[in-house]
Amino acid sequence: MDAKTGDVGGCPVPHDGGVRALLGRTNKDWWPEMLATEILNPNGSTNPHGEDFDYAEAFNALDYNGLKADLTALMTDSQPWWPADYGHYGPFFIRMAWHAAGTYRTADGRGGANSGQQRFAPLDSWPDNGNLDKARRLLWPIKQKYGKNISWADLFILAGNVAIESMGGPVFGFGGGRADVFEPERDIYWGSEDKWVNQGVQTRIAPEHGFQQIEGPLAAIQMGLIYVNPEGPQGNPHDDAGMARDMKETFARMAMNDEETVALTAGGHTFGKAHGNGDPSTLGAAPAGSDLAAQGFGWVSGEAHGGIGEHTVTSGIEGAWTNVPNKWTENYFRLLLDYDYELVKSPAGANQWQPIDQKEEDMAPAAWDPNLKVPTMMTTADMQLKRDPAYRAISEKFRNDHEAFKDAFARAWFKLTHRDMGPKVRYLGPEVPAEDLIWQDPIPAGTMPSDADVKAVKDKIAASGLTVSQLIKAAWASASTYRKSDHRGGANGARVALAPQKDWDVNEPQLLAKVIDTLNGLRGSMSLADAIVLGGVVGLEKAGATNVPFTGGRGDATAEQTDADSFAVMEPEADAFRNYVGKKKLAVKTEEMMLDRASLLGLSVPEMVVLVGGLRVLGANHGERGHGHLTKRSGQLTNDFFVNLLDMTNVWKAVDGSGDEEYVATDRAGGHEAWRATRADLIFGSNAELRAVCEVYAEKGGEAKFAKDFVKAWTKVMNADRFDLAGSNAKASAASREPELAK
Repeated sequence: MDAKTGDVGGCPVPHDGGVRALLGRTNKDWWPEMLATEILNPNGSTNPHGEDFDYAEAFNALDYNGLKADLTALMTDSQPWWPADYGHYGPFFIRMAWHAAGTYRTADGRGGANSGQQRFAPLDSWPDNGNLDKARRLLWPIKQKYGKNISWADLFILAGNVAIESMGGPVFGFGGGRADVFEPERDIYWGSEDKWVNQGVQTRIAPEHGFQQIEGPLAAIQMGLIYVNPEGPQGNPHDDAGMARDMKETFARMAMNDEETVALTAGGHTFGKAHGNGDPSTLGAAPAGSDLAAQGFGWVSGEAHGGIGEHTVTSGIEGAWTNVPNKWTENYFRLLLDYDYELVKSPAGANQWQPIDQKEEDMAPAAWDPNLKVPTMMTTADMQLKRDPAYRAISEKFRNDHEAFKDAFARAWFKLTHRDMGPKVRYLGPEVPAEDLIWQDPIPAGTMPSDADVKAVKDKIAASGLTVSQLIKAAWASASTYRKSDHRGGANGARVALAPQKDWDVNEPQLLAKVIDTLNGLRGSMSLADAIVLGGVVGLEKAGATNVPFTGGRGDATAEQTDADSFAVMEPEADAFRNYVGKKKLAVKTEEMMLDRASLLGLSVPEMVVLVGGLRVLGANHGERGHGHLTKRSGQLTNDFFVNLLDMTNVWKAVDGSGDEEYVATDRAGGHEAWRATRADLIFGSNAELRAVCEVYAEKGGEAKFAKDFVKAWTKVMNADRFDLAGSNAKASAASREPELAK
């Protein structure tokens, strides 16, 4: 690995399709010598606290004020092995918290601070996270003291909040509840590049090569970055248009608009400095590839002075943005807008911008010597807040109205660090803001219907003329939007009846509108959200299912409570559960998209298999598509999909001109057409692991098990967003805020 560029050379493992193409490079690809602990967890991570560990309960027993006091004391407790710049660790912890949260992306809800992933590869070793391993080690004595009562994930963000407060900055609030995981989340696609960020690597937006936007769900501009290359696109400091484009695209994919982007950039850069006052060629490997004796430390300098303090190299850029880097001030915009800047090189060779003829009082103290004055600097990214017309207007506004800037930064920081937590009911602790924010997807509290009301509405739905297929489609369209990554979507709120979801092609808008109009006329005082799910129950019972559970209590959101633009990115490009593929050409195979959707729903392999098989025979395919129906008993909950898929009397062949997306089965003896199917159907007979599960349901006596397992998996999806039913997290959250609510 080249210490200056982060270039690890070509990846030693071929990546030419399959699931690997979906997930991109693995940790083993980047660091072949890494210990493969996943061999001990073939069925997923094991929590050392035990399967019954209740983090919400543990958090609510936390000495919260004591923890904050200890964090405040840590801010100025400089350690000789990693000295605090300006005698204050605050800027360091702000960067740590920012980079823990900043991996979030709206397209699939993955990334973010929600599970403490910054402790693990690849994030712990990304070039953009250089030296944050030291920030985490500085926190260890506090984590050790408070133990299981505070997760690493919560501690990262709370440390950032305390850092801001300790330097006089504005904070909007804090919500705990981020439970730790104990291994890397291996189902996150971080990109397909075989090199980390460096000046010679093509960015993910390259119009000259036909790349008009970032690929798929990715949000950063290059592998190994949180957002953008601060020196400019591919290190070019003169590409202002490209720099502004990269900033707007990446921040938008992380749920930030232009005003939030300016507020975060300016507020974050009000504090601290960048580090490039040394020789980057002497730096050792990142944590994941470091020597055993380094004990997880990365980027260890080989220079005699140890590469700390005055000699620290991280990004390669050197200097503070403001003249008072350890306090919240109004100086960032003044220095940016009032001075002209010239391009210079840092001691480490990085491109940066320096004020021309800077006054001594506007210079910063040296981080290692308060008596020494040094020029401030701006990155190429900072310069866009001055050069881009839209960013400039916002910067001028904030410069002239500091209170507006403070409020905008506090809110944007809160959004940055909480965006992946889902609804506010999941938040824990005494500092949860009372205000409901649109990006939290607020839903009015629902009312639990009585048993009599449930029965009455069920009877009306059953007699309404709505078919099994129609009821199942509507319920699935509503509930299957849930994603475990950021806990958004789901049936609660009935947003399937609101824009944009009601108009998604995958939801068959005209048919969906008919079902919703009918249910609205039948539900009485029951919420529409409950009625849609109850309609699914009726559909299953009509199809022959028994003992289908239903738990009401959902609320109905309004259009005013729905950020339509935010939900628009959740529209499926493909949904194998409904045998749907949109018009857009997919970069990965249909069956890989199915795995991704199942993962976001939190499904196991058997749960995915049983749901697809059941939805096929129930008639849940998009439109009138008969592919994969594989039954003569349409609308009945049978195991026919599995029986007929595995029937060796038929032979399958791709349909000419379908691009290997459609297949036809013909009878081996007579040659007549028996069935039609898609890739998302045939993969269940082709893949050995999926076929093994299908065989269980196709075996003699398997139909009863299939029906039972389908109902269980269906109910899991219907209730995926019912955090009030999960018990501990939601209930403990409300209990932790009782004093505030009482006020």
